[in-house]
Amino acid sequence: MRKLFAAAAAALTVLAAPSGAEVASDPARHLMSIERAALDSLPRDRLERLMRTSAGGADDTRVRYDRDWLARQPAPEGGAEWQCLAEALYFEARGESVRGQFAVAEVILNRVESAIYPDTVCGVIEQGTGELYQCQFTYTCDGAAETIHEPRAWAQVGKVARAMLDGAPRVLTKGATHYHTKHVSPRWARVYPRTATIGVHHFYRKPIQLSSN
Repeated sequence: MRKLFAAAAAALTVLAAPSGAEVASDPARHLMSIERAALDSLPRDRLERLMRTSAGGADDTRVRYDRDWLARQPAPEGGAEWQCLAEALYFEARGESVRGQFAVAEVILNRVESAIYPDTVCGVIEQGTGELYQCQFTYTCDGAAETIHEPRAWAQVGKVARAMLDGAPRVLTKGATHYHTKHVSPRWARVYPRTATIGVHHFYRKPIQLSSN
């Protein structure tokens, strides 16, 4: 596999970027240069997985909600958005099943895509932070220190966060934008339609408010 990767990379590297005249006279060469740039932008581990799949190997990129699948995923890494999502999953759902952790991640990303919430992962998670118990995610405003004490749990939620940010399907909560644990009963839960129950959490979708015009 590594020899195949090296050979492919070497073959792409020898292609020089075409000039404007070369694009007009040799469109095939131009397309190959675009392909080279796209491949160069992929992380090495992801490119190797794509090559393994195209060669007839097992496709391990499809998400499965179990620890065995997560264990086979590479060590996660990312920027601020990944860090925020991983922290939220750690403090909100590290004791949940893999399915439950993916479900909480769905809620956060569903909010990111909604026009009524901040449009970044960090913005959604930190909304309302600063006043005691006035935030959207309790761990950000409960006054307790946000310290990672369980490295194995952190590694797992980090992989869940990475998979979700990489485009894992959101099929568990049917568009949920809210959740709460079973031992509480917030007022909004009486009017928001419940979409799923996974582990210790009930999930809900905020009703669509139609204009009165």
